[in-house]
Amino acid sequence: MKMNGFRSGLLKGSLAAMLLASGAASATELLNSSYDVARELFAALNPPFQKQWAEQNGGDKLEIKQSHAGSSKQALAILQGLKADVVTYNQVTDVQILHDRGDLIPANWQSRLPNNSSPFYSTMAFLVRKGNPKNIHSWDDLTRSDVKLVFPNPKTSGNGRYTYLAAWGAFNLQDGKNQEQTRAKMTQFLKNVQVFDTGGRGATTTFVERGLGDVLISFESEVNNIRKQYGDDNYEVIVPPVDILAEFPVAWVDKNVEKNGTEKAAKDYLNYLWSPQAQKIITSFNYRVYDKTAMAAAKGQFPDTKLFKVEDQFGSWPQVMKTHFDTGGELDKLLEQGHK
Repeated sequence: MKMNGFRSGLLKGSLAAMLLASGAASATELLNSSYDVARELFAALNPPFQKQWAEQNGGDKLEIKQSHAGSSKQALAILQGLKADVVTYNQVTDVQILHDRGDLIPANWQSRLPNNSSPFYSTMAFLVRKGNPKNIHSWDDLTRSDVKLVFPNPKTSGNGRYTYLAAWGAFNLQDGKNQEQTRAKMTQFLKNVQVFDTGGRGATTTFVERGLGDVLISFESEVNNIRKQYGDDNYEVIVPPVDILAEFPVAWVDKNVEKNGTEKAAKDYLNYLWSPQAQKIITSFNYRVYDKTAMAAAKGQFPDTKLFKVEDQFGSWPQVMKTHFDTGGELDKLLEQGHK
């Protein structure tokens, strides 16, 4: 049956309207490449930002997809073609490599956002079983031969690298920077590792669900969240008196947001992490933040500890990676020594 011109025009107009409506309804999409144990944090942060985005952008829907694994593996995936719009990692080197090996971000990426592009920070803590049966209080206690440790592999995890560096730095300060004594303690410390998982969440599974080890070492935020999830009465959290400042750097991936057309959304998303609302949410997951009001409200959550910076103890991150974590570096030598 033939349609007259009026009906044909009406149908074409309706189809055009439907296509326009479909386009208006389609969501802006961001992919956040993040570290292994950040799932719950961003599951809480994303909805309020999505609401804010819609209010500020004429009702535009924003879909945020998350990708989680050890931060070094995540960075490698981007170098191999993963089109992540933003990265929210737990170590500077895993962001820096996107510039050094892929030219995906500029050299000055850390200067584009406050606090060296780190919206929150943490330190390392020990999760022990109820009653602290091995009487663990300091890094030195982790060198005893009767103590078995679980933490991620420093080769694949920023979490694991911070654990290694925290132990080395604490021993070094205590030993008056006597490298021979520090290496001896590090050899025993690494010898006590029962399982080296590839990432923080795997280490949690090993300790909590498989029941291996006496001490799980992870970020203070993570061990507190584990304790809350699996029962406050089943575990205790120990923050040692000397510890490391662990920064959590973020960046938008310039080359990818240009291709994806998501530059504004990516920048707004990361800037949101410094907002009072986000900073309050972040402390609820036991991360330390720079917002003084949020920290004052959460003061009871964070034990006092003397934090040292990686740069002050070890030099630049490139120097750290070369000296300690490259093939044949200090980590490999210590592990070999511990197996003799």
